[in-house]
Amino acid sequence: MTTEAEAMCPFCGEQISIVVDCSEDDQVYIEDCFVCCRPIQFHIVCSEHGLVSITADR
Repeated sequence: MTTEAEAMCPFCGEQISIVVDCSEDDQVYIEDCFVCCRPIQFHIVCSEHGLVSITADR
């Protein structure tokens, strides 16, 4: 199950849209910001009901 979510880049402050795969409960991955190209570490928590939280860190 995938869902689209919004997060803020911790470097440039731009709101970016990401696609989250909620088939795993707890995920950590790195993706570059679409605006400033700096690497963002996302910590994503999902439950059987869908997306619970997204944290975007430097």
